[in-house]
Amino acid sequence: MTDESRGIGGTVGPPWSVDVLADLHAGVLDEREAAELWPLVNADPEALAIIEALEATTADLAELANEPVAPMPAEYAARIDAALAAEMRATPAFQGASERRQEQVAPVVDLAAARRRRNKRIGWGAGIATVAAAAIAAVAIVVPTTREPDSGGIAQPAPSAPAGPSVGGDGGGAEALVGKAIGVRDFGSLKTEERLDACVAAAGMDADVRPEGIRPVNVAGKDGVMVIYTTGKLAQFRIVAFGADCGPGNPSVLFDKIIGAK
Repeated sequence: MTDESRGIGGTVGPPWSVDVLADLHAGVLDEREAAELWPLVNADPEALAIIEALEATTADLAELANEPVAPMPAEYAARIDAALAAEMRATPAFQGASERRQEQVAPVVDLAAARRRRNKRIGWGAGIATVAAAAIAAVAIVVPTTREPDSGGIAQPAPSAPAGPSVGGDGGGAEALVGKAIGVRDFGSLKTEERLDACVAAAGMDADVRPEGIRPVNVAGKDGVMVIYTTGKLAQFRIVAFGADCGPGNPSVLFDKIIGAK
């Protein structure tokens, strides 16, 4: 017999809906609902067993990021590089830019060195995304920016909107992002793990503690990066957002809050 209380539409309370417990564990319920449900869950051994199973699954998935991955096969890397080079040669903006004076073009990183670093540090799946991003960056170097009438003839870069979903200035709504951010390592505007470590250290935190997830967010209109840590308590997380200008001596903490079980 199917236990319908374990699926969508189940009751909130014993017997528990697994969907409700999963939403509670992921932090996607609003704070009022979570505050009402955690005491009930903590008092129910069966509900706690489900929460512990979800926690173990989350930890196992997070550890996948530490597993070694094989580099992209050289054959496929060469074919992708050749296709991108052919596409860029066929782009009118690229052709026109190659005819202009060299000092008008930003310096380009040595491609051979970049490929060696790429093949050493990334796996097959990540390699495709990185090569695509490199192509976009290369086109951006040679495509002229729009000139404004009052700019005195100086090219002005177009303003960019903060990346990532929007949350409140105090982190309101960030708890709804935790479930999908676990296991993600997207450094957003900080770009590298080294820059994030500098921000973490500037905030007086231990940069050696591995986050459960990293993703870009828009904090009340400011470009930021949200970092998720476990707290040692079941189904409880600490989320800290750093501004894009953070670094040594400037933590630029946009918010720092605890979510989940108290």
